[in-house]
Amino acid sequence: MHAPSRFRFARVVAALVCLLVALASDRGRAEEVALPVALQVELLVKVASYDRNFQQRAGERAKVIIVTKPGNGDSTRVAAQVEAGLGRVAQIAGLAHDEMVTPYRGAAELAELCRTQHAAILFFGPGFRDDIPAIREALDGVDVLSVSAIPDYVEAGIVLGFDVASGRPELLVNLPQARRQKVALRSDVLRLMKVFQ
Repeated sequence: MHAPSRFRFARVVAALVCLLVALASDRGRAEEVALPVALQVELLVKVASYDRNFQQRAGERAKVIIVTKPGNGDSTRVAAQVEAGLGRVAQIAGLAHDEMVTPYRGAAELAELCRTQHAAILFFGPGFRDDIPAIREALDGVDVLSVSAIPDYVEAGIVLGFDVASGRPELLVNLPQARRQKVALRSDVLRLMKVFQ
């Protein structure tokens, strides 16, 4: 290989390495928890009280299902933090509550679990980027407030999420998906949220 050819080859390899690093960092950023989990739990409890259908959905006790992605340490860690945070909360929207941590075994099975357990809230941590489209479809018509610690999941089909904007917490809502899942947030809280239509 001549010197100019080697130089061009080295430049192409360097450009490919830079591209792969950029793609990997973009992927990592999308899976980052933007807001501390304890604050997310606090905000979730407040938002639930603005859902006009929450008490009817929950019945006498609000059931919260926290979903983990098998093999994903970040998912397990966030799930434990959510469970611990909710354990310090006496009531959600005026109701006593129970938490259940479960591994993800597929979108259809998860939707069925929500129905059989009468879940009021379904919480996702990191690790579900590739699963969100199937989860969104499976939850169509299921009466549950889906929530994620990952901001990007909201635009992709989770009802509620949390981000940081200008150094302050930001509430995110996917309004079409909220309607599909029978979540009816009051207009006074919607005005405070970034709404995806």
